[in-house]
Amino acid sequence: ENQENASVSENSWEIDHRLHILCSVNFYDPEGYIDSTDYPPLPQNNFLECTYNVTVYTGYGVELQVKSVNLSEGEVLSIRGVDDGNLVVLANQTLLVEGQVIRSPTNTISVYFRTFQDDMIGTFQLHYQVFMLSCNFPRRPDFGDVTVMDLHSGGMAHFYCHLGYELQGPKAVTCINASRPHWSSPEPICSAPCGGTVHNATIGRVLSPSYPRNHSNSMSCRWTIGAPEGQKLHLHFERLSLGEKDRMAVYSEMTNHSAVLYDSLQMESVPFEGVISDGSVIRIDFASDDMQMGLSFNIRFEAFERGHCYEPYIQNGNFTTSDPTYNLGTMVEFTCEPGHSLEQGPAIIECVNIRDPYWNDTEPLCRAMCGGELSAVAGVILSPNWPEPYAEGEDCIWRVHVGEEKRIFLDVQLLNLSNSDILTIYDGDEVSSHILGQYIGSSGMQKLYSSTPDLTIQFHSDPAGLIFGKGQGFVMNYIEVSRNDSCSDLPEIQNGWKTTSHTELVRGARITYQCDPGYDIVGSDTLTCQWDLSWSSNPPFCEKIMYCTDPGEVDHSTRLISDPVLLVGTTIQYTCNPGFVLEGSSLLTCYSRETGTPIWTSRLPHCVSEAAAETSLEGGNMALAIFIPVLIISLLLGGAYIYVTRCRYYTNLRLPLMYSHPYTQITVETEFDNPIYETGETREYEVSI
Repeated sequence: ENQENASVSENSWEIDHRLHILCSVNFYDPEGYIDSTDYPPLPQNNFLECTYNVTVYTGYGVELQVKSVNLSEGEVLSIRGVDDGNLVVLANQTLLVEGQVIRSPTNTISVYFRTFQDDMIGTFQLHYQVFMLSCNFPRRPDFGDVTVMDLHSGGMAHFYCHLGYELQGPKAVTCINASRPHWSSPEPICSAPCGGTVHNATIGRVLSPSYPRNHSNSMSCRWTIGAPEGQKLHLHFERLSLGEKDRMAVYSEMTNHSAVLYDSLQMESVPFEGVISDGSVIRIDFASDDMQMGLSFNIRFEAFERGHCYEPYIQNGNFTTSDPTYNLGTMVEFTCEPGHSLEQGPAIIECVNIRDPYWNDTEPLCRAMCGGELSAVAGVILSPNWPEPYAEGEDCIWRVHVGEEKRIFLDVQLLNLSNSDILTIYDGDEVSSHILGQYIGSSGMQKLYSSTPDLTIQFHSDPAGLIFGKGQGFVMNYIEVSRNDSCSDLPEIQNGWKTTSHTELVRGARITYQCDPGYDIVGSDTLTCQWDLSWSSNPPFCEKIMYCTDPGEVDHSTRLISDPVLLVGTTIQYTCNPGFVLEGSSLLTCYSRETGTPIWTSRLPHCVSEAAAETSLEGGNMALAIFIPVLIISLLLGGAYIYVTRCRYYTNLRLPLMYSHPYTQITVETEFDNPIYETGETREYEVSI
């Protein structure tokens, strides 16, 4: 029992003329109750401090559910997690409500209770059970991505980098089982290398290096790219911004005597339409004497077969093609992503020239425009030339119009301007309308609502921006919303319940889902009503726990586990070491229950020494030798007694009477097998006929 684990110590000294009584109760079972009646009686003029500690197996946490709480004024009840020896407050008496669930971050949770009451002491009851802890979701590297197989102990996370970047660090990490599970090593990063060699290239990127290898201001890099035999290479300059002391040269072969496809010192304009190699190899040389100038380049390369056109590319857009091999006669149509418009090229190009196929025109560009008329129910508004910096002297106006019975929610996700640039948002279709917001310089995210179906956004950048500098720009999303001010209600959850932070589901209101004992929540347990009157995520669901907790090791034994995850159906076979014998069941099986978490079929066995087992067996044999003869004699005496008694009854009831019966007038036949006679009782009856 849990109370057997309680160690109660009393220290007496005077604090404010009161006696201070301490109590400490420790729990180790995987499930149980913490009840305020467990603390010792409180003598008059004393005050009490109790700490209830629950510790479970490593890799598991403790989930507390508030069954009841009724505290008096001034009493303190605090739920605290234990992390690296430090106490972290998870909840206190001001937040605890019936049905609330609190989870510990580690395998230990502590409940602290203090009262100064002489009478009417508050009461509380908490139910606790274990749940499986997990690692935090690993950080996604910049310019890369991560896929997670499992967040629990033994689960793995794999990291990848985008084209042109290399992984610095482990490709995969494992979730380590601990009091607080953690990943086996820090997350890696993705960096752009200075130079390199690519064999049998198909598609890739050459990017401006992340940092100088020698940490100096100068840098010299060389990339050699080779396509499969019989194929050629196409380079597309998506971005190329070099300083005065920088140089980039592209050669059609490996040597310096090869044909020069591009040289930044000799060509004034950048060939954004790209360059094509004469053979199957391209070499790119880059040198810089001043890395502080903020150089930037992004070159996309791809291999293509002779007799075909290369695969087109459009930044901030997409395309469709009539032939994925880009043979002669292939048609390609381009479209732009939201917030961008096509320019500097046609929307459709064709692969022409049977001898040496090429596109009849260059790929167009998708640029973020300066102003425009927007009437879709949702859209994106970007600073001019996004994601590149906007130009100086811009003067842009965007007008947004939605349904007449609607209004507009504007979500400003990024706002980074110089101190001489200005962005103004008007509540209406004119720049003379009421101003919803006006911003200069950098600002955090903004969320605005129009009162009408129209919104006007005006942006002006300083013509002297080259002197005062330029900001990064801005990114806004807008959506048509209804005129009400609350989110729609969310459904109930099966095998669980939900609680709301507000009576009305206004912006910022939260709905918290919790599961019944024996179930784990899958998905986000807390959903927030967002500024656009949508919920932050989809409702979760409760999944039945289908694994048992580890019953533990048995001293002087070994065990064989059929499934390390301990799912339902798992068996654990215990075998005692030589010199010891098993007491209890050697085989435990995890089985599911209709309610609650799965449990083992029997208690944990014990391994005792053979000498102790023989002593116990001898005592048992002696008791058995005495007990069996006594049992046999008792059975014989009991049988004889029953036999004599039955014979006497049958003599009285069944044999012919040798004397005159006192009730000769009775003519009604008497039933002798009536149960009243079987009792052997003698009674007199008076019968009137």
